[in-house]
Amino acid sequence: MEDLKLAGLEPASVFTYFEQICRIPHGSRNTKQISDYLVAFAKAHDIRYIQDELNNVVLFQEGTCGYEDHDPVIIQGHMDMVCEKEEGCPIDMDTQGLDADHDGEWVFAHGTTLGGDDGIALAYALALLADKSIPHPPLEVIFTVDEEIGMEGAAGVDLSGLKGRTLINIDSEEEGIFTVSCAGGARATIALSLSRRAVYGPCVRLTVDGLQGGHSGVEIHKKRANANKVMGELLSRIQALMPLCLTKLSGGNKDNAIARSCSVTLVALGSHIERINEVTEKLQQEIRAQYDEPEVRIWGDDVDAFGGNALSTGDTAKVIALLCAAPNGVQAWSQDIPGLVQTSLNLGVAKMDKEALSLTFAVRSSVNKEKEELLARLRELAAFNEAEYSQMGEYPAWEYRKESRLRDTMVQVYRRLFDREPEVVAIHAGLECGILSDKLPGLDCVSIGPDMQDIHTTRERLNIASTQRTWQFLLETLKAL
Repeated sequence: MEDLKLAGLEPASVFTYFEQICRIPHGSRNTKQISDYLVAFAKAHDIRYIQDELNNVVLFQEGTCGYEDHDPVIIQGHMDMVCEKEEGCPIDMDTQGLDADHDGEWVFAHGTTLGGDDGIALAYALALLADKSIPHPPLEVIFTVDEEIGMEGAAGVDLSGLKGRTLINIDSEEEGIFTVSCAGGARATIALSLSRRAVYGPCVRLTVDGLQGGHSGVEIHKKRANANKVMGELLSRIQALMPLCLTKLSGGNKDNAIARSCSVTLVALGSHIERINEVTEKLQQEIRAQYDEPEVRIWGDDVDAFGGNALSTGDTAKVIALLCAAPNGVQAWSQDIPGLVQTSLNLGVAKMDKEALSLTFAVRSSVNKEKEELLARLRELAAFNEAEYSQMGEYPAWEYRKESRLRDTMVQVYRRLFDREPEVVAIHAGLECGILSDKLPGLDCVSIGPDMQDIHTTRERLNIASTQRTWQFLLETLKAL
């Protein structure tokens, strides 16, 4: 067997399971193999399990000696990850595992996202279930699928057989931060029908690249530009100088990741590349000044072609207008919790095929009314542009609970272990706790996790020391419950 690169890290059992998980492809909608791995684990350890047709897995383990009669505690995380990779990375993330490694302080993956969000939850749970010497109450462990694309696993999982009403969600990225409320959300798509024809003229490729990207919820408030919106502005400026006919457009990969790059190919009638690059250079300078984007690059290249199967100037103008008009970013701040984004959306994906342009948004709000109003705004934008609108993956907000035995217990344990106060917060991102609370009335839940950086990007890292401290905290919390 190939040597494990994470061997020697502590806690050893957690990192062993984490590296095994890394070696199994487990992007959203590609979870059958990781689901079967979890079932095989359950069988090997004589643990009762349920695996449903969506690939969700629920495991049941009795309490250890002295804890048999305690109320069950639910441990929960999701098995899918956001698959992003660097240009030139040879890994096929649909069929191949990750190349996980470490530098003594951080765990990372060469060339790809790491999937610490949320592979670390699986690793913690498996290490806990496998070690019969760890004291704990009865455990009900929920592993859901497709969290990253709308929490579809949580929406579809049957929890009618669960007895627990205390849930520890392990899907947060900052140690010592206890998340007790989250935004609800939905994914919305606007599809604009287009027609093509033969157009002759010099072909140009425009590229926006080098942006930071990041999580469309917890990082939406940071000064990070969206490549799809930048491209809309670029095309608008060039269109003011010359007629344009688009042939290709592709920006972003995930609705829940801020778009890092966008490229288009077009026929620029009567133009010269130097004239276009004057526009790109000016916009590049403006983006660097306006946003925290020192590495952004915007440029144009001549394409070795003369014309092509392109949109008319009229349809091209419609595409540009829709890109520019599409709302993006923070829409409202919380008046109750300082610094908390209340409502936002992210234009994560802009794609053009032979027949249509599609724009896909991640919409979030901790106020259900504002979420519905923002979705209605997108519907109206689609109708105004005579485009189709669709919506899926809607999930409710997880509302703050004034009385929480779990939260109080975790705060006390954290103080005792680390001699400092944890921070109790709400988060502007989707957690499955809202959906699970709907399914399990009276649910008391808190979300925790070790320190991670730059999730959903190829710079994603998991802190080793924090992973160990969070493991210790999890075990002490279970003992206290």
